[in-house]
Amino acid sequence: MSGKCRKIMYALVVTVFAAFLWMICCENDRKVSDKAIGETTVQSMRSGEKTVSLEQSDIPKIEIEDLTDAFTVILQYAPKDMLAGCTVDEAFLMWFYAQYGRDAVIHIAFDVLDGGNEPDVWYEETGNSIYVLWLLYCRDSGFGQHELENVYWMQTAAASEMVFGFAGDINFAENWYTTEYMKEQPDGLQDCFSEDLLAQMQGVDVMIMNNEFTYANKNGATSVYGKAYTFRADPQKAELLEIFGTDTVTLANNHVYDYGKRGLLSTLDVLDQEGIPYSGAGRNLKDASKIIYYVMNGRKVAFVSATQIERSKQYTKAATETEPGVLKALHPEKFLKIVEEAAQNSDYVIAEVHWGTEGMLYPDQSQRHLAEQIAQAGADGIIGGHPRLQGAAFVGDVPIAYSLGNFWFSTGTLYTTLSKVTITEDGTVKLSFIPCIQQNLTTRILTEPEERSDFYEYLASISADIGIDVDGVVYHKSADDYPAGEILYDSDTSQTDIIGMADNEGDAIDIVGNLREDR
Repeated sequence: MSGKCRKIMYALVVTVFAAFLWMICCENDRKVSDKAIGETTVQSMRSGEKTVSLEQSDIPKIEIEDLTDAFTVILQYAPKDMLAGCTVDEAFLMWFYAQYGRDAVIHIAFDVLDGGNEPDVWYEETGNSIYVLWLLYCRDSGFGQHELENVYWMQTAAASEMVFGFAGDINFAENWYTTEYMKEQPDGLQDCFSEDLLAQMQGVDVMIMNNEFTYANKNGATSVYGKAYTFRADPQKAELLEIFGTDTVTLANNHVYDYGKRGLLSTLDVLDQEGIPYSGAGRNLKDASKIIYYVMNGRKVAFVSATQIERSKQYTKAATETEPGVLKALHPEKFLKIVEEAAQNSDYVIAEVHWGTEGMLYPDQSQRHLAEQIAQAGADGIIGGHPRLQGAAFVGDVPIAYSLGNFWFSTGTLYTTLSKVTITEDGTVKLSFIPCIQQNLTTRILTEPEERSDFYEYLASISADIGIDVDGVVYHKSADDYPAGEILYDSDTSQTDIIGMADNEGDAIDIVGNLREDR
């Protein structure tokens, strides 16, 4: 029997079994009285979960006698916000009943009758959000298989949180400083990073790297004419991504097209062969625009990426309907629509953008404006790259890391970071920074107390309206729950003296020359 036939047979079995259980339960179901409905409403109002009573809503007074009544209530009266755009029909509810039982269906129906409007009721009842339930339904039933594309089911280290890791620019290019240094080390790439840093990267639930070069054979592609720096790595070096614990790479940058169309297509082929999902570039606009979804802890998290760079010279081509390229955000309308789509189909959205001006210590107006637009479109966290290390800020309650800096890319002595976006069980999105330094072509975590303090003082000084606690978690000073007593580094009172607006060296933020005048 073919795989397709097996899926169809399984879908029929699930549906028939659910229908059978439903008939039995409806036959024997005891009547749920008006009193029970009233008690549920009062109890919900006392707990603060509901704000609209049955009498205040437009829903008629309904007596739930069996599952048919519960189905009717959900199908006819559940508000759109509660369904979150998912196609909740009779087939879905039959599957839901088969998986979670009669009480779960009844409780959802009561929530509708009580004027409930929040999609979280599904998560509270089952431990899975409505978005995840819909994916499980599609997976089990065989219907809507396109919904499962670009969806990755992940295990988390803790049931109480989901942790995403982000690092700045890396470079595996042939004849480049980092690669030549790596070749000289006994254990290769592992000797180029401190052991504790690699452990941190491998320990997050989802590790996302910026692939700032192309994978192509020496004779397989030609560098773009006129571009000063072009980076090509041997395709076999894609295996090195495993050392970082890489789960996804973003290709939305200004070097993935350094070897033109053939180089980009080669890169995509190599990543496909390695089984590494990519974002922000593709074989055409549809591929470059695809949203990556991660399912973990009963939630669905979307990841999207795009690049503003280059702004003037267009060495890096934008993807079109028929041609490969990157997803551009210089004119952000397309990207903002993708963010909106991601927000409509997931519990959380994280966006990464390659933007800004290289060497600048502070985000420019275009970065700040685009960050506001991305947040308004539905992103819950924003990670930036390209201009070396820049500070943090907030748009509303959306945290922004404006640029993570070179992670392993250049010969300079410079600050860099491993940044984490943590989504807690109560839905709070936290941004944090692990202090790192790239020095002598090796990147390590800063462990000495004075070194760590200097890093966070510097980060605070180039940030806006934020405070940082001992763990490197960033907080918005204007937030009602700002933990003032836990803050060690404040963007308004940082002791670091910044010299100028841009990198003194022109190619790296050198901590010897651009932190404090006395160092």
